[in-house]
Amino acid sequence: MAEKRDYYEVLGVSKDSDKKDIKKAYRKLAMKYHPDVSEDPESADKFKEISEAYAILSDEEKRSTYDQYGHAGMGGFSQEDIYNNINFEDIFKGFSGFGGNSGGTGGFENIFDLFGFGGGGRNGPRQGDDLAYHLDITLEEAAHGLEKDIEVSHEKICSHCQGSKAEPGTNPRTCPTCGGSGQVRHISNTPLGQFATIRPCNNCHGEGKIIETPCNKCRGKGIVREKNTIHIKIPPGVEDGNRIRVHGEGNAGERGGPPGDLYIMIGVKEHALFKRDGADLIYHMPISFVQASLGDTVEVPTLDSEVDLKIPAGTQSGTSFRMRGHGMPHMRWGGKGNLYVKVKVITPKNLNQRQKELLREFANVSGDEIYTEGKGFFGKVKDVISHS
Repeated sequence: MAEKRDYYEVLGVSKDSDKKDIKKAYRKLAMKYHPDVSEDPESADKFKEISEAYAILSDEEKRSTYDQYGHAGMGGFSQEDIYNNINFEDIFKGFSGFGGNSGGTGGFENIFDLFGFGGGGRNGPRQGDDLAYHLDITLEEAAHGLEKDIEVSHEKICSHCQGSKAEPGTNPRTCPTCGGSGQVRHISNTPLGQFATIRPCNNCHGEGKIIETPCNKCRGKGIVREKNTIHIKIPPGVEDGNRIRVHGEGNAGERGGPPGDLYIMIGVKEHALFKRDGADLIYHMPISFVQASLGDTVEVPTLDSEVDLKIPAGTQSGTSFRMRGHGMPHMRWGGKGNLYVKVKVITPKNLNQRQKELLREFANVSGDEIYTEGKGFFGKVKDVISHS
């Protein structure tokens, strides 16, 4: 089964099913596909599949994670974590009379042997947690990129004990309960064979060793929380919501595992003049009706300087002019986007007598020519004049 099926589909239950329905569905399928009683050549794989689905959906925390993120959310759980605390003896109690090795001494003796793992998984190296740092920057900083130092609080390996958790010069001893594995196994006999659950050792809390003299600096934790100054580089062209990974600057790993990563979550502040659309910028520029009618050369602000833009005679309100290469840098393929200048013709208010006279004269000279685009601005001006 190369691609995992939905866990609810595997058990044949709906997403709003309660624990009782999920348990009932699993028991029914387990009796059908248990390798000791099934003749289906794929029974072992099917039993693994339904057992994994039950282990996830019967645990509130794991089920909540699965409901939110699907199979991707299960990546943080090892196989031991998935089956931890599942009481198979309780699930199969009361069932008898099945074929195969119903006495619990057959070939399928341990569910963990079937799944290909035994002990020791918890005691191996683990990567540290990733951390997130939110950084707000201006549009200019997003355009040009920046380097800066930030302070991050994260967990680091204790420099006094080097992560051993024990005071230097002392020797931890192997846990007598788990023999150093950090785990204990509980075997349950069921009508379908023996099932085993693996739990962290209570005596050493899953560490596999007893520390009698804890480190004075970290108090036996092996890690300390510190504030460190980290130099980061933000490349030109970043967008709001982008994240930059700083390798190895997350929390320290466990038992020799590598540290996690630090993710810089970028927030780009709104700009007073420009709106951003990917690598393009949009600027709304007001012009007078005289400039729109006669044409003009105007200065347009950019993120770097001011650039001249020629406004042709007869420009209509809402016209957009493209200024190539005056937008934001492209992060992936280089170059820059464009700046789009959208002009808005502003109608003058509070005209004085002389201005009104000139507009009347303009209207009389123009005649019907000014209405070729419909009753636009000058049509409204004529209405104003005729009623003044």
